Amino acid sequence: MQKNNKLSSWVVTVDMGLGHQRATYPLTHLAEDGLITVGGDSTSDPEEKKLWDRMRHTYEFLSRIRTIPIIGKPLFSVLDAIQNIPPFYPISDMSKPSFQVKLVGSFVDKGLCGDMLEKIKEKPLPLITSYPVPAIAADKNGYRKIYCIVCDAEISRAWVAENPLNSRIHYLAPCGRAVMRLRSYGVPDERIFLTGFPFSREILGGKGLEILKADTGQRLHYLDPNNRFWSLHKRNVIHFLGRGNCRFKNDRIFTITYAVGGAGAQREIGCQIAESLKDKIKEGRVRLNLVAGVREDVNAHFEKVKSELLPDSENIRIIYSPVKEEYFKVFSQLMQETDVLWTKPSELSFYCGLGIPIVMSPPIGSQELFNRKWLLEIQAGIPQEDPEYADQWLFDLLNEGRLAESAWDGFLKARKYGTYKIEEILETGTMARESSPLKR
Repeated sequence: MQKNNKLSSWVVTVDMGLGHQRATYPLTHLAEDGLITVGGDSTSDPEEKKLWDRMRHTYEFLSRIRTIPIIGKPLFSVLDAIQNIPPFYPISDMSKPSFQVKLVGSFVDKGLCGDMLEKIKEKPLPLITSYPVPAIAADKNGYRKIYCIVCDAEISRAWVAENPLNSRIHYLAPCGRAVMRLRSYGVPDERIFLTGFPFSREILGGKGLEILKADTGQRLHYLDPNNRFWSLHKRNVIHFLGRGNCRFKNDRIFTITYAVGGAGAQREIGCQIAESLKDKIKEGRVRLNLVAGVREDVNAHFEKVKSELLPDSENIRIIYSPVKEEYFKVFSQLMQETDVLWTKPSELSFYCGLGIPIVMSPPIGSQELFNRKWLLEIQAGIPQEDPEYADQWLFDLLNEGRLAESAWDGFLKARKYGTYKIEEILETGTMARESSPLKR
């Protein structure tokens, strides 16, 4: 597709887990010269890359350290305090720069994001980034049009410039909680846009959400085998999705997707799920997708589990690609036929807006605790019970219509128009407020 020059932007992400890159992948069509990954081999000099590599390795270490017996949780708590998000209540002025803010500023002053800054000087295009450091670096160097995608329901003070009133950074928030948090850090309302998290247009099917409506209508049938949900909500569902999308095709089987984090944490849960659901998978009652992401070690681990349990079954699939863009593409396609997304409450929490119930594995880090809280508040997420007995408790929820309820709550309450709202902001400088739950 030919790119509309009016909407061309510098789109910048970082290699720090998959969340920040997942947020920019749907904006590839806006990216001048393609996505810029700060800290990558082709976008940073060797010294800067070393610094980013150290930061990424620390992040991955943090994500996996909790599993170390005895010392894991205490050590994780100490390290996690560095990126801690303070309680929101009692409401107070949190605009004073934190240690995190000063640390980020010192890194930028030493040249962090320097190559990116040279690159974006080539054309005065808007800068869109999914990580605060490139936004703060551009702001400190006088760049004028800066948009920062917020990737969690609540964020630390490190996302906001030292002096928020004088900053040029505009924030693209995924939910109302993120807006409230940004205000508490001193960001003025005129620089906060409540867009929603960006999704690939291939999942949505255009601004009319044709594909998403059809997929959601089918999913709600798979999630309600005993007609508990439909007997209560049929008229409401038909109103929003259209009658044609609510006719059950019954052309596949009930599908669960388990996704590890970008650092490969919690892979053992996927193995427990596979073991628990072995009989149902063998009988053709369940399809299980084990998402290894871009990690070869996790892929090998899942492949070993499959070979030991059901080596010839087509109903247990391993999703892996060493190329992130290819992985994101496959993952988007996978969501169209996923009935339950089981994962830690990362940025994937916002996928509840696609009408997919989220079964939450234990959160890792402060931001995931707040994502979990948000999912519970909008009733779109369910904390996991013991994965070893998933064949029991998960199917109790299924048979009671509880999973369908969560899917519908997420579809109505979480925003799904993020990609289109970002395009609107780039084109007009602002965005219209929508009352329809489908266009928020």
